[in-house]
Amino acid sequence: MPFDFEELGLGVMLIKPKVFPDNRGYFKEVFKESEFKKMGIPIPLQVNVSYSKRGVIRGLHYQLQPKEQGKIVTVLKGKILDVAVDVRRSSQNFGKYVYTELNEENHFMLWIPPGFAHGFQALKDSVVLYFVTHNEYSPQHERCINYSYVKEWNKNEVILSDKDAKCPPIDKAEVFE
Repeated sequence: MPFDFEELGLGVMLIKPKVFPDNRGYFKEVFKESEFKKMGIPIPLQVNVSYSKRGVIRGLHYQLQPKEQGKIVTVLKGKILDVAVDVRRSSQNFGKYVYTELNEENHFMLWIPPGFAHGFQALKDSVVLYFVTHNEYSPQHERCINYSYVKEWNKNEVILSDKDAKCPPIDKAEVFE
């Protein structure tokens, strides 16, 4: 099996691909439909890449129904603290979040299902790859919650977009019912 899957909690899954190193470098599978289907992870519809300088926080973003998205996130270069926040008001876990470090050495990926806000802080200059499921990007359905909700981020070293700086706190945000 080319992947190990580990439940982090709240329905968020840590994906650990098998890495095959040799004297030339390494090889790994990043997505295999049959393996991901077994774990209930849908086929990606859109693939995105971002570059973030150390200290950048992107998020916490999500899209409302009917354009909700799931995301598979991995780091190609660098290191991030990746976070998923349950924004489903009807969930017993509403407002709870999980986080993990993703980096170029551990090769880990994070599956974030629809109904979660997603964000990360770059702990080093980082290139992040996102596989987006369910729906393509829809600006009119995009929402966010304020980055300060996550206590584990390094607040002494923060670079934000103007848009992310204006995100409301979770209790004032439009969320899933």
